[in-house]
Formats: sequence, structure tokens, C-alpha cells
Amino acid sequence: MKKLSVLFATLLMAITMNAQNPSGIQSPQIAVSGSGKVSIKPDQANITIGTENRGSDAVIVKKENDAVIANIIKYIKKMKISENDYQTQRVNLYKNRDYETKLDYFQANQTITIQLKDLSKYEELMLGLIQAGANQIQGVEFKSSKAADYQTEARTKAVADAKKKATDYANALGQKVGKAVFVSDESVAYSPRPMMMYAAKAGASEDMALDQTLAIGEIEVSSNVSINFSLE
Repeated sequence: MKKLSVLFATLLMAITMNAQNPSGIQSPQIAVSGSGKVSIKPDQANITIGTENRGSDAVIVKKENDAVIANIIKYIKKMKISENDYQTQRVNLYKNRDYETKLDYFQANQTITIQLKDLSKYEELMLGLIQAGANQIQGVEFKSSKAADYQTEARTKAVADAKKKATDYANALGQKVGKAVFVSDESVAYSPRPMMMYAAKAGASEDMALDQTLAIGEIEVSSNVSINFSLE
């Protein structure tokens, strides 16, 4: 009975396919890919900073680390950055060994990521974070608040690029491009461009000038697509 059911299902599928394509011959198609890119100026940045300290007593090391983080958060609030725009990313406390002195010590680390929505505050913010006790600047990632809007433009360009390729090939073959019969979005998730920074020296000078140290350039919003067109 089971074999009969499988046979019937296979026969029904074959009849359906033949009904859709009576000749039983697959229509000619061309498979192409296309890409589209839009360059935009970033208007935001994700900044990851941290603080690290060491000592022989785990409790003291943790308390000292927490005190620095509290000072950093106080400064972030002073800069009028919303509580929704900064977050603790990592908290570590572990025992380690200095193999030169053969002494054990405890090391505490904490990192905070800040979403800066006003790049004009960048210089002041970075200087203030160091003065507040941050001794690590782990990275800056540029992004745009309008990336989703530009993604539509990039997709349109990707489809146009694929259609142009298909037309070029079809013309060379003496044929014409018909309707799209298959479309696949091959884009990777939008990824802002990271800019690795430096590890700040503890006790940075309070006389550091607020000279421009940021070159934001442009970020790229891209889209990739694969399309199968029928040929006529």
C-alpha cells in the first residue's frame, strides 16, 4: 500500500509538471549576478572603551575597577548621552601569573560600548573618557542612521546591474531577455566599517588639545543579487 501511494504521488507530480510545460522541454534561461553600492557619510559611531587594573587582592582589584567604571559612566551622563546608548559589554576578574617574578596577581577588566549619535562630540568625549579613567580604547565603528534607506537604492542598482549583464549576453546570442524566473538576495548583513584605535596610556595629560583626530571618510552600503531570466 505504501509503495502504491509513493507511485501515485510521483505520477501526479509528473502529470502536473507536464501540464505546466506541455512540451516537456525546459525554457532557455540565463543566470546572472548583480551588485549595487552606495557610498554615504557616517553620522554615528560605536565606541568601545575599557579599563583594566591588577593587584594581589581580588576584592580590592574589583572595587578599584568598579570605581573607575562608575566615574566613566558619570562622565558619559555629563555628556548628555542617553542611557539607551551605552552598555556594559564585558566584566572579567581572573587570577594570572607573572612568570618573570613568579608571582600571582588578579586582573579586572570591564568594557563599555557607547553609541555616539553626534560626531561633533567625538574629540571631547574621547578625551573625557581617558581623563575619567579609561585606559583602553578598543575600537570605533562608523555607521549611518540612514543605512536602511540607502539599502533600497543599493538593491535597485544590483538588479539593474544583473539585467544589464543578462542583456549583454542575450544580445551576443541574438536573443532577448524575458521575465525574471528566480531571484536570490546574496547580500550579507550591513556591516559598518570598524576603525581600530589605540590603548590609552593611564594618566593621560589633561592638557591634551582638542585637535581633530577623526577622519570619518565614507561607508559603503552594498547589495548583491542572483537572477535567472528567461530567454526569448
